[in-house]
Amino acid sequence: MSRIILFNKPYGVLPQFTDKGTEGSPRPTLSQFVDVPGVYPAGRLDMDSEGLMLLTDDGRLQARISDPKYKMAKSYLVQVEGDVADDALVRLRRGVSLKDGLTLPCEAERIADPMLWPRDPPIRVRQSIPDGWIELTIREGRNRQVRRMTAAVGHPTLRLVRRAIGEWTLDGLAPGMWREVEG
Repeated sequence: MSRIILFNKPYGVLPQFTDKGTEGSPRPTLSQFVDVPGVYPAGRLDMDSEGLMLLTDDGRLQARISDPKYKMAKSYLVQVEGDVADDALVRLRRGVSLKDGLTLPCEAERIADPMLWPRDPPIRVRQSIPDGWIELTIREGRNRQVRRMTAAVGHPTLRLVRRAIGEWTLDGLAPGMWREVEG
């Protein structure tokens, strides 16, 4: 039976167990939160993003989650700069042209503030520019894709929290906490 660990990665944590190449680095890694031998991240989540990471000892599951050919859904709560207009959502849903090509169509909805935990450090707040929240579900995993997509439609990302990967969700996990689920 596979080991599957759901981990709520805090902002600023490297999505790996060691900080290679930076001897004596003060940057926090997964090893400061999860002390389970033999599990590895299935997919990545940038250091400046938060939320759900899956750790597993099952190579096939790891490939199914990470490899774009499987098109596993990944859902994000995204705080963006500006009021999100309907045309921006339509563009996201159809696919956005990025430097590395057109993205696949995705699900994109405007949502109310999801009332998440405070982020440390907090996002920058500009009195003259409002912000809003969208939920995006993508089925590919290009480098910094969600951030590049929202910027391409005129709404730079301020905060990015992965809420779900396939059937697994962040529900009930505080930042820095993890739990093992049946695999």
